[in-house]
Amino acid sequence: MTLLLPTSTAGSLPKPLWLAQPQTLWSPWKLQGDELVSGKQDALSLALQQQQQAGIDIVSDGEQTRQHFVTSFIEHLNGVDFVNRKTVRIRNRYDASVPTVVGPVSRQQPVFVADAKFLRQQTTQPIKWALPGPMTMIDTLHDDYYKSREKLAWEFAKILNEEAKELEAAGVDIIQFDEPAFNVFFDDVNDWGIACLERAIEGLNCETAVHICYGYGIQANTDWKKTLGSEWRQYEQIFPKLQQSNIDIISLECHNSRVPLELLALIRGKKVMVGAIDVATDTIETAEQVADTLRKALQYVDADKLYPCTNCGMAPLARPIAQGKLQALTAGAAIVRQELQRR
Repeated sequence: MTLLLPTSTAGSLPKPLWLAQPQTLWSPWKLQGDELVSGKQDALSLALQQQQQAGIDIVSDGEQTRQHFVTSFIEHLNGVDFVNRKTVRIRNRYDASVPTVVGPVSRQQPVFVADAKFLRQQTTQPIKWALPGPMTMIDTLHDDYYKSREKLAWEFAKILNEEAKELEAAGVDIIQFDEPAFNVFFDDVNDWGIACLERAIEGLNCETAVHICYGYGIQANTDWKKTLGSEWRQYEQIFPKLQQSNIDIISLECHNSRVPLELLALIRGKKVMVGAIDVATDTIETAEQVADTLRKALQYVDADKLYPCTNCGMAPLARPIAQGKLQALTAGAAIVRQELQRR
């Protein structure tokens, strides 16, 4: 990107009410068959228009074709049983009924490539596409086959690499791997998690990003956040190794997250998607609040490497609120961009 402070979103945007239940995570589709295919494409076009109207520079599909940011990828793989589900603890935070790994996992066919091609046809802007990261994938399953979190993660890394290469060929400019699990399993992240992520990006020429966050603004996450204390230093445990990794961009939660921004000094030299929009509240930030977060981050991130972003996805929010937050993001970035250009 040649534009200073290019804006983007972390991922999901609210789905239209005719496609899925509003303000509900992982809501069932309201359409079926060919109508669902067309409905998803219409929703994707609408999400793109939303971003363009708000002035977002790096656009995405808003995850309109996905019911869940992890299982919508996994359900296309061999070796996973979605009928015989088990209840597991997700990121040591809440219980969920999840599919079971019953055999060797493999990718039957491209999962999101057709959607990416459709988005590419709609715009000449840079496109970012999100995939689940290997560690977050294994934390969203019950493994009855490999009996090893690490072994399963490496298998998923290979599969993700296949998908990522085809997404790149479809015209995607940035491929982002969502790894909220990086905020929980710190020893595993340093022992093999980052290495697995590097396997997932192997051979790619497009830019790559890892999104590490504290999650959607759902009750289980907000309750967990209350246990983290007044200063959230979790990133500190993995930043040194991430700084040395081959990942190009690190996407982080910064606004209202209680993360001491001086921790960003540990990844200096990397591009950073600075979350300047709190997705856990319906309150729409002012442009000046966004600008203030970005100014603070600029103490530790070079201006040409700072990408203003949302903290996480906005799927659970009402569409007018999400739109207002997108507009605040671009307005705040514009303020700081002008300040930098006057220097």
